Amino acid sequence: MNAIKVARRFIETDPTNESAQILARLVLALEAESSFELVHLYDLDYKSFQLAIDILKEWRLDRYYASKSKLFDLSLQVRELQH
Repeated sequence: MNAIKVARRFIETDPTNESAQILARLVLALEAESSFELVHLYDLDYKSFQLAIDILKEWRLDRYYASKSKLFDLSLQVRELQH
């Protein structure tokens, strides 16, 4: 199961849990491309900390694929202009 699904289930289970709130703030910051104070990650237990790291890894990979698909779409549009 991917980290984003695990985080969603964790946050849904107990949204008042401090770790769930920190993970939710991390996800919101990633989505908004806004600041997140990394020091808050140290407030997480090891399992939640590892989940945060996995979220960051997946988010970075997803951004790469999103950029790649945007480039592909643009390339298709350019090709259509040439025909």
